Amino acid sequence: MKKSMLIFAVVISAAFILGGCAKVPQAEVDAANAAIVNAEQAEANVYLESEYAVLLDSMNAINTEIEAGKGKLFKSFSGVKAKLAAVESQANELVKSAEAKKIAITEEVNSELEQLNALADENAGLVEKAPKGKEGKAAIDAIKSELSVINTTVGEISQLLNDGNLLTAQSKAKAALEKSNSINAELKSVIEKYNLKKR
Repeated sequence: MKKSMLIFAVVISAAFILGGCAKVPQAEVDAANAAIVNAEQAEANVYLESEYAVLLDSMNAINTEIEAGKGKLFKSFSGVKAKLAAVESQANELVKSAEAKKIAITEEVNSELEQLNALADENAGLVEKAPKGKEGKAAIDAIKSELSVINTTVGEISQLLNDGNLLTAQSKAKAALEKSNSINAELKSVIEKYNLKKR
């Protein structure tokens, strides 16, 4: 009986020593934080805003858990290590995803710029074919003004791409393309109606 009590006391003492000496996994914390910084530098916070917010929430929850663990008599951070590894992995994935998204947006905007340039030439030709009567002249002048604004916007979009302001470039390109297509359809409709009347 005394022997078993002695063994029990030794086990309890060992648990106290091991539990009390468990250290915060600082290397893993540092690695996770570094991965988050890399994700931010890759602009994951801009191009993958919700995913990046989830990542930060996960890290904040881990930090809270670590702080709570520091105050415990029997410290154990084994579960925290796995969570930190997961955060590091997620942050690394966000870096890849952010880079892929930037490439996709750049390709999309460049494609829209090509369409805008083609439409600029086509619309200029349609303007020349449009009826120039009393009412028509005012409408044509308004269209020419709109086309001039679109041409200026195309230059701005190219500059935004060069500056890395991809989301703004994407937004402006979509709006300009929509307007340019609308003008194109309007001009074609006016010319078609005019030609029918002439027959």
